[in-house]
Amino acid sequence: MPVTYPVRRRLSPRRPVLAALAATVLAAGALTGCSGEDGPDRSVDAFLRGWRSGDLQSVGFIDPTGAKIPAAEVAKEIKALAGELADTPPELKRAGDATITADTATARVQVTWTLPGQTRWAYQSPVRLKRGGDDQWQVIWEPTVVQEKLEKGDRLALRRDRPTRAGILDAAGTPIVAPRPVVRVGVQPSEVTDVKALVRQLEAGFKAIRPALTPPVDLSDLPKRIAAAEPGAFVEVVTLRDEAYRQIKPRIYDLPGTKFSTDKLDLAPTREFARALLGSVDQAQADDLKAHPDKYVAGDLVGHGGLQGRYDDRLRGTPGLTVVTERPAPDGTTAPTGVEVFRSAPKNGQPLKTTLDQATQNAADAALRGEARRSALVAVRISDGAVLAAANGPGPAGENLAFGAQVPPGSTFKVVSALALLDRGAVAPGATVACPKTFVVDGRPFKNSDNFELGSVPFSTDFAKSCNTAFASLAPKLGPDGLATTGRTLGLEAAWDLGVDVFTGKVSANGSATEQAAAAIGQGTTVVSPLAMAGATAAVARGHWEQPKLVLDPAPQQPAPAGPPLRAESVAALKTMMRAVVTSGTASALKDVPGKPVYGKTGTAEYDNNPAHTHAWFVGWQGDVAFAVFVEQGGSSAASAVPVSERFLRALATR
Repeated sequence: MPVTYPVRRRLSPRRPVLAALAATVLAAGALTGCSGEDGPDRSVDAFLRGWRSGDLQSVGFIDPTGAKIPAAEVAKEIKALAGELADTPPELKRAGDATITADTATARVQVTWTLPGQTRWAYQSPVRLKRGGDDQWQVIWEPTVVQEKLEKGDRLALRRDRPTRAGILDAAGTPIVAPRPVVRVGVQPSEVTDVKALVRQLEAGFKAIRPALTPPVDLSDLPKRIAAAEPGAFVEVVTLRDEAYRQIKPRIYDLPGTKFSTDKLDLAPTREFARALLGSVDQAQADDLKAHPDKYVAGDLVGHGGLQGRYDDRLRGTPGLTVVTERPAPDGTTAPTGVEVFRSAPKNGQPLKTTLDQATQNAADAALRGEARRSALVAVRISDGAVLAAANGPGPAGENLAFGAQVPPGSTFKVVSALALLDRGAVAPGATVACPKTFVVDGRPFKNSDNFELGSVPFSTDFAKSCNTAFASLAPKLGPDGLATTGRTLGLEAAWDLGVDVFTGKVSANGSATEQAAAAIGQGTTVVSPLAMAGATAAVARGHWEQPKLVLDPAPQQPAPAGPPLRAESVAALKTMMRAVVTSGTASALKDVPGKPVYGKTGTAEYDNNPAHTHAWFVGWQGDVAFAVFVEQGGSSAASAVPVSERFLRALATR
């Protein structure tokens, strides 16, 4: 049989060029997505919108084998895969155009989750698509679309790594709160012989602790807790500082059923140590969790009140977050798979440095320890304005009267009135100014404490003995706003940036003749805080006003500028008169206090229309420490504020 060969056709010289061009066009089609309305990008965008909303009905889905999947089933699976993140869908956007190869396409999408604490977790995920017979692009559904390490049945879960909370530091850089010994007082039910008697004896013991526990220990539910506990359990009653426990150990140690364990907790030096200023650190409360569900979880330590509350974010740091995958276990629970898909390391808190001096604060707290009335003592270093101590007596633990009280200053304000009069040349220390029992202004009588009178005496004596009628008679010489003007040179009413809230005072101005007379003796509409008066007193001692400072790091951004120099002659005269208050006036109980000379001014301030209702004050300085003492409803300053001042100064002398 003859063999035949195919005839070779001669190609036109142009055919190779056309073939090469066609190949180039096909290759380009495999790399660049179709941007038309019917291209895969349209399906990807619809899918991303549906992922966030949970409604995927406008998108067609198939599995990797090509079998169709209902959109509702995909939506359900996406939510299941998201696990603990399901309530906060991610931000989603397409990362460029899809690439197309024949009837398949691949798009990359940017997935960004916002985790608790505003931590961002971002990654790109591939989405594959296939063109169906109707030319519509369908999404190939698989768990890796949500995250590349997910498998069917997995779910994302969060793990939290708590940071180390930083401390509040004193002026020396030493943590104020440090590990200190405590004793946990508890009860073992099997050894309790008489529950009612035990409760009664424990209550008596706890009430004997000094200073008194605030709030007191509540044992009302102890019988119920004992009855519900296992016989050998340790039913905790209270945790006491070691020094408080030792006070009552002989009373409670041998009671039938009592048990004790020792531990260490992060605590301030004493229970009352600057408690209102510092605030407290407690486990997250229901209000915290409700107000900040993205920030706190049960068991977190949260600052409440004072510096701990104001600087909580800085002190607590940022929790670390790990996203892992979990899978259902045979018992119906979920078990970790060991796969970690994201990790953010915790950032420990940053310390807060203050100007507080622990020895001065302890002296201030000790001075108020025996005071049953609400009270405050604040101390400021004269040379630089540093707040050394801020103590608050009995009352709500978070109430910082030392900084926030808004009360009349009474006769301590005669420091401001006297400076204003001296500056204006309206009176000299040796000038005679009568001190009668009563001085009437527009029909209103002004009287002295206990209705005393001095007769015609030098102005310096009026000041030392705190004669109200003498100052009321001099009020017209100050003019309608003289007190306010002088008060502002001493920092009153200024906008302070201390790093914590403080009331800087409100001084009466432009009032009636009666109001001006009242303002001259620290009554009327003038109100101040103890810190405001301590700052004004330090200004007199220093010769100019400087804003007190408390928080050093982070430094406040807008501290008030320093005031102008005070008139030297006026300050010298005022200092002499303030010294006479101690040597021969209303604060003579302080004249034998050890150490450098004490300067000061007492004050009794009426706070309503009953002259018998008065607050007690003392402001002054010794050496480089200026201070103010306030006792609410303290009556005579000589009976309350001055003794507190004496205890404070004597404690300072022994530090």
